[in-house]
Amino acid sequence: MNALRNKVQLIGNLGMNPEIKTLESGKKLAKMSIATNESYKNTNGELVKETQWHNLIAWGKTADIIEKYLKKGSEVAIEGKLINSNYTDKDGQKKYVTEIQVNELLMFGKQD
Repeated sequence: MNALRNKVQLIGNLGMNPEIKTLESGKKLAKMSIATNESYKNTNGELVKETQWHNLIAWGKTADIIEKYLKKGSEVAIEGKLINSNYTDKDGQKKYVTEIQVNELLMFGKQD
């Protein structure tokens, strides 16, 4: 059950081309966002569609795969864990960030 303590699984579409950074150590980092969509009927029987945006990060070989194969609009399934961090912006305001660190990636559809 320990594996279930911090586990996220999502299927969605990339909202932007992945941003790839190579750190001084040579380690590669990929940043991207995906949209997940849900539909339901409200109390009036009207169909409501909701989109949620999720920020993702990936390291190493996973980042290599993302760089090579994914682009805006690509449909993916990911598995990872939530990472919370904070920083102080240039105006002295504390900002909080929640990202999903991708451990597993499954690509859907045709790859270019």
